[in-house]
Amino acid sequence: MTFQGAPTRSGRRKKARQYSAHRLPVHAPVRPTMVACCQALFLRGNYFEHVLQYRLPPVTTAAARLPGESPVTETALQKLLLKRFLLAAGSYLLVLLLAWVAVLGGHVQAPVPVIGASSVLLVLNLAWLGWVFASGVNLRWRDPSLTEFQVLLAAAWQTWLLANLDQARGTFLVLYPLILMFGLFHLNGRSFTRCALVVLCSFLGLNLWEWGNGRLSDPALAALQVCTLFVVLCWLCLYARYVQASRQRMRQRRIALQAHQDTLRGMMGQLEELVATDELTGLFNRRHFLRLASDALASMPMGSRHGLALIDLDHFKRINDAHGHAVGDRVLQAFAQVASEHLCDAAVLARYGGEEFVLLLPDCTAQALEHCCERLRQAFGALPSAAMQGQVGPLSLSVGMTLLTAEDDLDNALHRADQALYRAKRSGRNRCVPAWEVVDA
Repeated sequence: MTFQGAPTRSGRRKKARQYSAHRLPVHAPVRPTMVACCQALFLRGNYFEHVLQYRLPPVTTAAARLPGESPVTETALQKLLLKRFLLAAGSYLLVLLLAWVAVLGGHVQAPVPVIGASSVLLVLNLAWLGWVFASGVNLRWRDPSLTEFQVLLAAAWQTWLLANLDQARGTFLVLYPLILMFGLFHLNGRSFTRCALVVLCSFLGLNLWEWGNGRLSDPALAALQVCTLFVVLCWLCLYARYVQASRQRMRQRRIALQAHQDTLRGMMGQLEELVATDELTGLFNRRHFLRLASDALASMPMGSRHGLALIDLDHFKRINDAHGHAVGDRVLQAFAQVASEHLCDAAVLARYGGEEFVLLLPDCTAQALEHCCERLRQAFGALPSAAMQGQVGPLSLSVGMTLLTAEDDLDNALHRADQALYRAKRSGRNRCVPAWEVVDA
């Protein structure tokens, strides 16, 4: 058996996670890669826009979202689309109310029954669109939001309303930009320009048709209205492109900023691991162990006991003096690997200082702790000389054991274990000596 180094990092993380189930808060660091961070941020920032325009499948995997963020599902998308439709339906009803105000004011040329039938048809149209979104039929289209379709449909209803108005036509003309505003943040530049052209052509065609049939009472006013609408639509198209470009720049900056934050988060995780780990053996260091042990003692229920042991490698100074520190380091690494193979997953082992180690075994009895330490002593002593490349003789260790109770003090418990270790050294080394009498007193 040869020892190439410390126990693997994954083994330490596995042991820390399993020990956290015994009320010890061990947090394994997270190292997100830059590619995964950018992928998650891109999908989060662009998912709704891309799914509305290109009908991408819903994202539900953890790789496509940020830590702590809920997965984007088809249900969440449908809820968003349904809310937008309800907003549009509310706008329809408000315009319908204004139309009836114009009817009562005598500004509508069509008969009242025709206006009533058109109102019923509009409500049925809204009910049909509501059913499309509520049933999920909209997901069959390339654009599940049906934004362009709704804009064109609203423009058609607006043109019909203007065709039945006389002097109030200029007042209701402002509803055209309101309809286009519905698609300002959800349509790309080409689609928005196409909708604006349809609106302009609809109003221009309405005026030309009335002029050709001799029904246009004031051609100069109609020409002014067409020119005004043209200017407003040009401005909206330019503004829509500016909004899309600004959103794209903000999205890219957000991606870069979040990528930096995730990189810092990963570096902090690595730093936490370095602070908590002994570099040579790969075990926890003294500072981290004391924090874990203090937390375990604070959360220990009444009547339960934890095992605590101090382990010292025998004649380690002699090994360093005779064979050098490089061989001594290999002895420490050999012990760390033997311990990781023979201790249970719940056990927490740390390098306490020099050749001294400390062991915490949660929820155990005196017999279980003694059996665990004895098994570790025998395994370490059974290492063949080939494991250390024949440079040192037989290896051994001494152990001082005690038990921790809920009413105990960590410093007192460590002192009891240290006294037991001292007795093991004076009794000839290579043995496990308990200190139960203090706990049982």
